[in-house]
Amino acid sequence: MDELKSKISEVVEFLYGAKVPVEFAPVPADIDGDYSCNVAMRLAKVAGKAPRDIAAEIIEKLPTNYEYSVAGPGFINIAVSGRALAGQLRDAWSDTYGYNQSGAGKIAVSEFPSTNMAKPYSVGHLRPGTQGWAAKRILEANGWKVITDNHLGDAGTPFGIWATGFKRSGLDINTVTIYDLGDIYIKMKADMKAEAAAGEHDLADSAQDWLLKLEAGDAEAVELSDRFNKISLDHIHSVMNRMSLSTDYELGESFFVERGKELVQKYLAEGVFTQNDDGSVICPLDEFGIDVPMLMLKSNGAALYATTDLGCLDYRLHEWKADRLIYAVGAEQKFYFEQLFAVAKKLGWNADMQHVWFGTIDQITEDGKREKMSSRKGVVLLEAMLDDAEARVRSNFASDALTDEDIRRIATGAIKYSDFIADRKTGILYDPNKIFALTGQSGPFCQYACVRMRRILEKNADFAGGDFGDYDFAAEKDVLLKLLDFPALVASVADNLEAHRIAGYCFELAQEMNRYYENAPISTADDSVRAARLWLVSCAATVLERGLDLLGIEVPERM
Repeated sequence: MDELKSKISEVVEFLYGAKVPVEFAPVPADIDGDYSCNVAMRLAKVAGKAPRDIAAEIIEKLPTNYEYSVAGPGFINIAVSGRALAGQLRDAWSDTYGYNQSGAGKIAVSEFPSTNMAKPYSVGHLRPGTQGWAAKRILEANGWKVITDNHLGDAGTPFGIWATGFKRSGLDINTVTIYDLGDIYIKMKADMKAEAAAGEHDLADSAQDWLLKLEAGDAEAVELSDRFNKISLDHIHSVMNRMSLSTDYELGESFFVERGKELVQKYLAEGVFTQNDDGSVICPLDEFGIDVPMLMLKSNGAALYATTDLGCLDYRLHEWKADRLIYAVGAEQKFYFEQLFAVAKKLGWNADMQHVWFGTIDQITEDGKREKMSSRKGVVLLEAMLDDAEARVRSNFASDALTDEDIRRIATGAIKYSDFIADRKTGILYDPNKIFALTGQSGPFCQYACVRMRRILEKNADFAGGDFGDYDFAAEKDVLLKLLDFPALVASVADNLEAHRIAGYCFELAQEMNRYYENAPISTADDSVRAARLWLVSCAATVLERGLDLLGIEVPERM
């Protein structure tokens, strides 16, 4: 349809000397036509005519291989034949159909899942992983080079808490597990809270001392940190592998401590940052309408998240030469990133910085209430969620033909797709009774549509194919329209990283194919019709798999 858009633009400029954006929108099902264009109404003031008259004048000069009508206040409705749509798809088709090069030559960094060291991988890092990976794939589909980085939480006060708790625990450094470290952290936080309520602070002081020791390179602190990190990374990699997630780098907070501190001192000396009476350093942000300054360094000289993030920003912008920075982090950090991006602008760092934030993961409690998922209410570890998901797949999709890999893909596909059903800014409901269903909007529904198309193509693999003859593609029209929408959709989600629109498209395409099978037999059709329909199934399978791939969802071999 791009050719027709260009023709309408030419006609508008010829008739009215105006350059007006030409956009098509699908018409409602109860209205004649396939697309609608409102360009005539945009021209009313320029042309000094009624929009319906303008629409009629434009139609007179458009190519006759489409059918046109004037609707409502001045919409131009366009009807396209199935045969013309098939021709458009064949002309546009390539090995990279749907992708574009709008971001060619540009570099983006996508940060995810930003897991914490010395803690079991929790469901709290599910959405950062799925959303960050989708951001990567969407940008790559638009021509960007994307660098991925798991910005590990391996510095700051938490290390001091673990070190203090570990020394109190009496555990052996060589046998301690990730779950031991998780328990240590929970117990230490509870003990520190009780201590503070009693007006004491020995544990808090010890945690701070360990942090300063680590920053100073103390041998024991470094040994503990290295061991905690080894245990943590082995665990993190195991869980990420089950989710088919990976990153190019794992540059944690500790990597940027010194760089961040040096930058704080640099901008303090230049008068950009300000030092308080207690020795802490802040960055005033009043010029950005932010009344609360960002604390850049503690009074005792210890680094903060802002310190390491400043160093990280500098590294990504000046070492990796990034044009765009994506942070897949929850909504609770919105104000923090507003401050951080304002600091960057104040320093003259003008890359496109985007906080891809999202809501919580909720579940239904035993009394029927919807609440944020937590350990005391159910699943909290991502491993446990994955184990439960795979068990449900084994039960719901019982088949000797399913391999362990098929089961993993169906399980992770269900979990991932549930993250993309709605706009990421809303919370998601983890409802196992719905997300594994083969009916309704779910990952398995879309995966099954792919598997079914593959089976059709396999069953007809011996068919030689051939010319489509004069086949009119009338039965395929709705599917063709949906397939032709894919390239524009991929391009349109790149700015705001709206992965839920890709998920919605995949579901709609799967639905269209289900309806199509009801009215269009394939294996028993005449050769030319059979060839045409197998070509369509092949295109649909490719596009649906490509759409799911943008969401990080893999298609199983069998279902």
